Amino acid sequence: MSAPSSLAEPARLTHLRQLESEAIHVLREVVAQCERPVMLYSIGKDSSVMLHLARKAFHPGRLPFPLLHVDTTWKFREMIAFRDRTAAELGVELIVHTNAEGVAEGINPFDHGSRNYTDIMKTQALKQALTAGRFDGIFGGARRDEERSRAKERVFSFRDKHHRWDPKNQRPELWSLYNGRVNPGESIRVFPLSNWTELDVWQYIHLEGIPIVPLYYSAPRPTVERDGTIIMVDDERFRFAPGEQPVERWIRFRTLGCYPLSGAVASRATTLPDIIQEMLLATRSEREGRVIDYDQAGSMEEKKREGYF
Repeated sequence: MSAPSSLAEPARLTHLRQLESEAIHVLREVVAQCERPVMLYSIGKDSSVMLHLARKAFHPGRLPFPLLHVDTTWKFREMIAFRDRTAAELGVELIVHTNAEGVAEGINPFDHGSRNYTDIMKTQALKQALTAGRFDGIFGGARRDEERSRAKERVFSFRDKHHRWDPKNQRPELWSLYNGRVNPGESIRVFPLSNWTELDVWQYIHLEGIPIVPLYYSAPRPTVERDGTIIMVDDERFRFAPGEQPVERWIRFRTLGCYPLSGAVASRATTLPDIIQEMLLATRSEREGRVIDYDQAGSMEEKKREGYF
């Protein structure tokens, strides 16, 4: 007797559904293993996908962990508006943390350089927030295809009690078995989107109708060009060089961060299908627009060793 067709020919998951299933499995594993999980929410496209997956993982219940946004005070205004609107509409718990000492000292990306600014307003601020919350499982939206040091990360990435990462001291991950055991003060950074690509993210956003910050869509915006990077002039704090004037260009962003350190791309992609078409033809990394990735050789790995996400 032959087996029923449903058993003989099991339904095959599409590539995106396989990635979705893996991410949901990871999200549930962390909640099962960790006492105080938290999700880092950077407001970008990867965070939007991760939040959407988390809501699916625990539907119809509420998210069993808060969102944490490290606010440097230099994010795009549209990002902050999107963050607050999303938290209110979804009814999620949102923790916003800013390094108060850095603000008091007037730390900013123009006067202090990207390295010092990033260390004080991002890395130190993140460590302050994680220590204060005593979080032991921390979700992040990083993907291995973004940057070479991120390619070294496991899905469950161990951090010592100083929030430091040692790429040579990571736990094996066999057959999707994850080890989230930590001693007091230690933690696990968890990356549910590790195996996704930028194109996967955009296709999933399109498939699921996930809201994203409008800055990802092309529009005419005030800009200046410095050292080959197009910088958007987002508010009155921008420092113009002598003789420099804002020029309106059709631009959009592939990656979002602090506005003086985030490069835009010239584009006419005003819809998700347009963006996906661009991604199919793209030959350059999305993080080429991140100034902080180039402030010294191997800088991202050094930042991660010190606690940066």
